[in-house]
Amino acid sequence: MKLKQLSLRIRIFLSMILLVLLASILIAAITIYQYKEQTSEYNKGRLDRKEASVKAAINFWLNSSQNSYPIVTEKLAAIFKDKIYEISDIENLEINIYDLDGKLVKSSHSGFVKSDAPINLSDTVLAKIANNFKHHYVETKIIKRNTFQSSYSYITDNKFKPIGILNLQYVQDNSVQDRDLVEFLYRLLMVYILMFAVAILLAYFISSYITRSIKAVTDKIQRTRLDERNEKIILKDASSEIFTLVNAYNEMIDELEESAVKLAKGEREQAWREMAKQVAHEIKNPLTPMRLTVQSFQRKFNANDPNIYDKVNEFSKTLIQQIDTMSSIASAFSTFAKMPVQKSEELNVVEVVKHALDIFTEDYISYFPKQKVIIAKLDKAQLIRIITNLIKNAVHALDETENKQIEVSVEEDNESVIIKVADNGKGISNEDKIRVFEPKFTTKSSGMGLGLPMVKNIVETYGGKITFTSQINKGTVFKIVLPKK
Repeated sequence: MKLKQLSLRIRIFLSMILLVLLASILIAAITIYQYKEQTSEYNKGRLDRKEASVKAAINFWLNSSQNSYPIVTEKLAAIFKDKIYEISDIENLEINIYDLDGKLVKSSHSGFVKSDAPINLSDTVLAKIANNFKHHYVETKIIKRNTFQSSYSYITDNKFKPIGILNLQYVQDNSVQDRDLVEFLYRLLMVYILMFAVAILLAYFISSYITRSIKAVTDKIQRTRLDERNEKIILKDASSEIFTLVNAYNEMIDELEESAVKLAKGEREQAWREMAKQVAHEIKNPLTPMRLTVQSFQRKFNANDPNIYDKVNEFSKTLIQQIDTMSSIASAFSTFAKMPVQKSEELNVVEVVKHALDIFTEDYISYFPKQKVIIAKLDKAQLIRIITNLIKNAVHALDETENKQIEVSVEEDNESVIIKVADNGKGISNEDKIRVFEPKFTTKSSGMGLGLPMVKNIVETYGGKITFTSQINKGTVFKIVLPKK
């Protein structure tokens, strides 16, 4: 889990624990560093004290009455023949004496173990001794995890003239300091464990206290709803930052209530506008076919036609059906109700579809019922509205087609009625296919885009299904499946 995904409380808790942990590590590191520095200073001071003591003993012996040899380089081996062992035993360290050319002339080392002191000093060591302001040089080596220090300085006569080189081999023994360090770190670890436990508890309570007010604000914000009345936040013990946040939230609630009132008013007005558009669309649907039917009847009217009464009766029946549809829509609108409630009545779907097609005068509309009678429980007015809307859309799709053709078929399949309306028009593009049933979507220059959404709503209310297939410049087929009962 990323750090940004953690809650503020967890981040505060982890930050405090991490701070304590880093402080503990830093203190331990500084302690170890300080111990090493102190040990190094101790060993350096001890070597200096040893060297000063040895040089004092050597100078005392050189100027002692017991020394019968002249103080010159050539007599160094004879001068310190026995005295070097005595001084080495007193100071408990190896002493080597070289002539000014760097050749070993006398050593206090004895035994089977080979001494680490060189037989001849290198030119580098001789140069460092000579060039040093105090004529003093210390060389440090680590052999088998033990630290060895070799100090080099001049042995002078009573006129401070160098007659030889004094070398002290000092082995650092840090075992006592190391034991002290381990013991101190152990005790420090115990203290840190206790502090860490206390820090965890303290961090938990502090983080809880800090985020308590924020959690209260968060809970209120999560319960904030635009369509409900929201409560303001009241906190007694809050920091100035949280208090500012609470005030901002409370002001937002006041503005939200005002916005909700305006939004509700706007939604009601929008709903009325949408309802008015749909009603106007539904009323307009039968008006155009009625006008075409009247015009067609006017052109073809012949008083001497022997079937004139049958044609007038058929013409009247068609007009009455469309008038009934408009009347039901007008009644629903005037009583502030929804669109006409669906009625379930037994009807012959084949006959109702034929009546719906009779109002269209286009000669390229063909009707192919596969059965003469298909009985289903449907709303006659709404079935006519479905067919009317689909035919009008098909006619519009044929505006730029030369050999226009619309085919309507009706059949039954087990407990369903299947109605298909096919045309050979311009088809529906892939971009428009997903929006065909969206309200207000239309590709016509006129119209409000409510026909197909209304058809889909009617079909789905019956528990049916409407689908379509379409190819550009080849045509479209709408398929409606409605249950018989």
